[in-house]
Amino acid sequence: MAKKKSGSIIYKCTSCGYTQPRWLGRCPECGEWNSLVEHVADQESRIPSFAGVSGSLSVRTKPVPLASVNPLEGGRISTGIAEFDRALGGGAMKRSAVLIGGEPGIGKSTLLLQTAAQLAASKSAGPILYVSGEESAAQIRARADRLGLTDSVKGGGLDLLCTTHLADIEDALNTMNPGFVVIDSIQTVYSPDAGIVPGTVNQLKYCANELIGWVKERDSVLVITAHVTKEGAIAGPKSLEHMVDAVISFERNQEQVRFLRAQKNRFGSVDELGIFAMTETGLIPVEDPSTLFITRRSGQLPAGVASVPVFEGSRVFLVEIQALTVPAKASVTRVYSDKIDSARVSRVAAVLEKRAGLRFSDQDIYINVAGGVRLTESAIDGALAAALYSARTDLPLPENAAIVGELSLAGEIRPVNRIKQRAKAASGLGYSLVLAPEKEEGITCVRDLRSLIKSLFGK
Repeated sequence: MAKKKSGSIIYKCTSCGYTQPRWLGRCPECGEWNSLVEHVADQESRIPSFAGVSGSLSVRTKPVPLASVNPLEGGRISTGIAEFDRALGGGAMKRSAVLIGGEPGIGKSTLLLQTAAQLAASKSAGPILYVSGEESAAQIRARADRLGLTDSVKGGGLDLLCTTHLADIEDALNTMNPGFVVIDSIQTVYSPDAGIVPGTVNQLKYCANELIGWVKERDSVLVITAHVTKEGAIAGPKSLEHMVDAVISFERNQEQVRFLRAQKNRFGSVDELGIFAMTETGLIPVEDPSTLFITRRSGQLPAGVASVPVFEGSRVFLVEIQALTVPAKASVTRVYSDKIDSARVSRVAAVLEKRAGLRFSDQDIYINVAGGVRLTESAIDGALAAALYSARTDLPLPENAAIVGELSLAGEIRPVNRIKQRAKAASGLGYSLVLAPEKEEGITCVRDLRSLIKSLFGK
């Protein structure tokens, strides 16, 4: 990166780009308050040195025939953590940038420190650089000791850089040429070329662009952490998510369980879900997710509980849906459901009211998913309908029953994808009664809501 050039000072709006020679509290163009930040005008045009060029405008990139380009074969790096690899689509792709967002304290730094230590111990990715703008080297060392990672990196291979200055990061990257880089977090990285206030939109765009430009020219992987807003979205401009190759969200349930889910992945599926348990020794991958989402009980199931096999990426596991109905406390009924879309719950309840004669219009409905996983696929409709029917009538389902199928407005149970795999997974966990709209061995075929209710409750 070139040094900051001298020039006149201007003030630029971070919202609309309006510029003017003096600072104002409110932008005259868009009306935003406190959006004008200081910039240095009349800088000489240059190409960032992160791109691996000298900075001369004489260096130009020319088009090449598509047929002559070598595909990225064997370009993935295993992180050494199976659930992290799963969320990334089979490992981290070289020359890619990954953005990980999550609320404070969820375990982003822990996961990336564990990953960096694993890669350093295996020597599979070359030198590892861990850049932190939020913690000191002593704090990171204390965390490594607590997680039991210190012994694995005694042979070297993992370097720490605690700084917020982009120029310092540039020097380290160009000197070390690491194969795996962690930036924790992008909101703390600062460059005087993007203004004088850290954490602004211009700072985020500029610093991220410089870092991504560096990794695109080398066989390396860049992982960036980002803060999130109170709504759970990644803080900063949406363009930040467009610039990277993968966006990974880190979520948690009410217990010590963490979910790693891809929201964007240019090199893999966005359907995969990585599951971790947070322990005193760090994040531990959960190999059998069904143990988290199914409550083991002795005796009869309580009313309002139904099980459904769901797919997350390439694997299937059993999830327990819990329903409760109570008389409405107000003139307007409400649906309380944060893990299943409330509109889906209302639609299924309306079909039950119309096709099964159960009244839900005077009931408040509460829906919960055991383990805290979020369910979005249509295959859960049948199990959701069974749970609501059971809760409203106070009739428990058979304890060995699993339901698969999409519910139409006409009360039909429609087929969904990969029913055979779902039925096999349910049978493997001891579910002898699998209800689905398909005639297969081990499956009880149900085509409509009435046959589903009759098979479960004998009515």
